[in-house]
Amino acid sequence: MVLEHLFPEDWLEQKTKFAFLLGAGYSVIGISIAKLLFPTDPALVAVAFTSLIMLPELYKLFGIEQRQLREESSFSLPKLVHDEQDFVRIYLYLFLGILLVYSIATVVLPSFQVNDLFKQQLDMRHRTGNAVFQHGLFQSILVNNFFVLVACFLLSLISGDGAIFLITWNASVWGTIFGVTARNAALNAGVSAVYYLSLVLIIVFPHMLLEALSYILAAISGGLISKNVLIERMDSSRFQMVFRYNSAIFIGALVLLLIGALVETLVLGNVSTYAKIIAQSYGGI
Repeated sequence: MVLEHLFPEDWLEQKTKFAFLLGAGYSVIGISIAKLLFPTDPALVAVAFTSLIMLPELYKLFGIEQRQLREESSFSLPKLVHDEQDFVRIYLYLFLGILLVYSIATVVLPSFQVNDLFKQQLDMRHRTGNAVFQHGLFQSILVNNFFVLVACFLLSLISGDGAIFLITWNASVWGTIFGVTARNAALNAGVSAVYYLSLVLIIVFPHMLLEALSYILAAISGGLISKNVLIERMDSSRFQMVFRYNSAIFIGALVLLLIGALVETLVLGNVSTYAKIIAQSYGGI
């Protein structure tokens, strides 16, 4: 692809914040191409195109990370945190860029275009909307998020970079749900949709960040193990060290997932402003 040759191999790792602009820009490109080529049902195709465009950059990052791992002579938790922080930030900024594009698009575009462009994402909202405050909420959230985390890990383990599709999908779903919720609630309440969207994003940001980070860590763990299998013997000490390294990353992902589910449960059950916005989005007052 042409895009992967526009920047040096380590450019994104050195300038991690630009990943936010790449995530946003690639989302716009992905949505535009999907609408052009598949006008009747572009939603999932847009996610696929966005993921496909990002793969070359992620592949380069995994290559850099793999080389750094091969140079390590020992394993320690502080070194693990230090080595992975840029990689995690890049994934996170990509995720936030995608989420913001979908959030803003659902607020500013006409309803018929939103229904056309983001049909599958809206279907997810219809499936989950009525169960927001159901009994056993924490368990429901935790189980659902756990399956997403395991899928991210397995996709990366099998294909190296495959989890970017699920991460992009989640960003598009969350962005669409937050945007449509804010737009509908603002319409029913007679206030600014941008104001409501800002409120929603501020309220959900803590648990959204924790859950996104858990998926990202699972994807990184699976991807690095996958690439290590290709270059190291499974009975070698180097393979065992890298496996322990990435097992620690996966455990960290599980911890963040648990905390994120707890925070989300507390937010849904105790933040009255958010409950009011959700009720207004479904026509309540």
